[in-house]
Amino acid sequence: MFKIGDFSKLSKISIRMLRHYDEIGLLTPTHINKINGYRYYSANQLSTTNRIRALKDMGFSLSSIKEILTEYNDRESLIRYLNIHYSQVREHLEDTQKKLLKIETTMERIGRTDIMKNYDVTIKDFAPKYMMTLRKTIPTYQDEGMLWHQLFSETKGHNVQVDVPNYSKAVFYDVGYKENYVDVEIQLAVSGNYKDTENVKFRTVPSVTAATAIVKGNFNQLTDACEAIGNWISDNNYDVDGPMFNIYHIGPGQDSNSDNWVTEVCFPVRKK
Repeated sequence: MFKIGDFSKLSKISIRMLRHYDEIGLLTPTHINKINGYRYYSANQLSTTNRIRALKDMGFSLSSIKEILTEYNDRESLIRYLNIHYSQVREHLEDTQKKLLKIETTMERIGRTDIMKNYDVTIKDFAPKYMMTLRKTIPTYQDEGMLWHQLFSETKGHNVQVDVPNYSKAVFYDVGYKENYVDVEIQLAVSGNYKDTENVKFRTVPSVTAATAIVKGNFNQLTDACEAIGNWISDNNYDVDGPMFNIYHIGPGQDSNSDNWVTEVCFPVRKK
């Protein structure tokens, strides 16, 4: 089982929202410690959080999502329900383009549930690396590009030699998933020794052991990779042991085509 903070990161749902889901009966912890009140969740609840997020992104209210998960738990009835909502959304096309896209994507995935991509989770030991780093609080996860822009702007003219092949990371330090004001550090492996700038620090990042999964394509798939890692951690008797991070083997900085991106999702772990 996972503590609420670790489950928050794996599910990409804030601690505050997980508590709210518990209060309204949408997602109840597997276990609550009677002495200290700590909530614990199981790995098999990650698939439920993915369904909740997908339905929420389509515009369904939490009460409707609770109804869907309770009464429309087979593929045919869920498709019928989604088709009804699809027709309603079409009447407000200009204001609901994003919701329509979510519905279409979800209906497609329901139709090919049996052939959905499986992520191979492996345990890796990452050696120490000398890296230039920049840590800041950014508005949302989608604003990570601001950090990379500042990193390169602030070190322009310093003749920094980037390691080849590229080894760039983003470390997410918040205890749980957050919707706003996210504490993120980006790291890029470099060769040589350099002086710190106002915000960019050069340091050796220590070794870490992590459960990892490779994602090929756009970042929308990262949630599924987190689910696979969460199940692996639970099945193999490990605990999460530090802030999760992404390694961008091929990212927006190297290739503008998201189909070619390669991201390694990593959760530090230790044996129980």
